[in-house]
Amino acid sequence: MSDLFSSLPVRRVEEHRLAPITRDSWPATIPAVGQILDQGLDFSPLTVFVGENGAGKSTIVEAIAEAYGLGVEGGTRNSLHRTQHTESGLADHLQLVRGAGSTRQGVFLRAETMHGHFSYLDDVGISGRHNFQSHGESFIEFFTTRSRIGGLWVFDEAESALSFNGCLVLLAHIRELLASGAQVIMSTHSPILASLPEAKLLEVGEWGLRASEYDELDMVQSWRSFLDAPGRYLRHLTTDSRLDN
Repeated sequence: MSDLFSSLPVRRVEEHRLAPITRDSWPATIPAVGQILDQGLDFSPLTVFVGENGAGKSTIVEAIAEAYGLGVEGGTRNSLHRTQHTESGLADHLQLVRGAGSTRQGVFLRAETMHGHFSYLDDVGISGRHNFQSHGESFIEFFTTRSRIGGLWVFDEAESALSFNGCLVLLAHIRELLASGAQVIMSTHSPILASLPEAKLLEVGEWGLRASEYDELDMVQSWRSFLDAPGRYLRHLTTDSRLDN
């Protein structure tokens, strides 16, 4: 169980007792989501979800951000931007257990919708140079200019817009957030963003959720294997492409 004296903005998530979801309906059929609904999940100051596409990590972090009250397409609690409904509906069935006296501030950075959010910020006259920057530069400006905001920060695959150095900039920003007392929940495919030793790492897959050490993550082992001998993988890709023709 989570620390009853924790001041984290989100110390635990559970199924909402007044709004249960049937287990044979999506997204409850995703093993990781079903596990959270059945058992609940405790959070640390830095919780990182890793796993293959479709395993449910983005579904989980997006639902937490929405249940917390953050803009569903990115931003803070004040963001009203919405282009289309793509959320799973999981947030309606979650109960967030908050720490005593915790702030309600927060920021959600959701990679797949942030370009639209940048346009929204420009339309409402919030300062920024999003239309004159690369996507990655806009990402970096977005989180660095909001560094004073505490509370809960949620990142959903932020690395998709970032270079290697951009990931290091984000990693430094996350460390600063943690040092200031903020909480970070993140989904990622990046071994860089998952590398902080204080992170609670949760590997998401057909098994549901499992705690893991950094060196044990499939993602880390796969990247190390590829970088050690990329030719081995490229030969397989060439063979597979010939078989498909």
